[in-house]
Amino acid sequence: MSFIEEDLIKSAVKGLNRVMILWILSRGSLSGYRIIKEMEKLTERSFNSGMIYPLLYDLEEEGLIAGKWAQKGRRIIKYYSITEEGSNALKNIYDLLRKTREIILDFLK
Repeated sequence: MSFIEEDLIKSAVKGLNRVMILWILSRGSLSGYRIIKEMEKLTERSFNSGMIYPLLYDLEEEGLIAGKWAQKGRRIIKYYSITEEGSNALKNIYDLLRKTREIILDFLK
């Protein structure tokens, strides 16, 4: 596999992971740990914190999600939720994917 192919695959996976995080958070607030577990359940693949937390930080910096610290027992945990801007972005992505669904299905044949 060439460097260009590897880079393209990495970019696509990162983009899909970002969309998956937004979709998961559209259903309710979760901790980073729970987000990772949901992603693993949905994809039947393993994710580590080194892959997901940088995406969470980026999404938070971009204003698509918001993090809020809360105490749970003796622990302080950061819970993430989707923002209005994140919900709008997710809707736009959904519309785009729906429009290109046939192209993708044709490509996968």
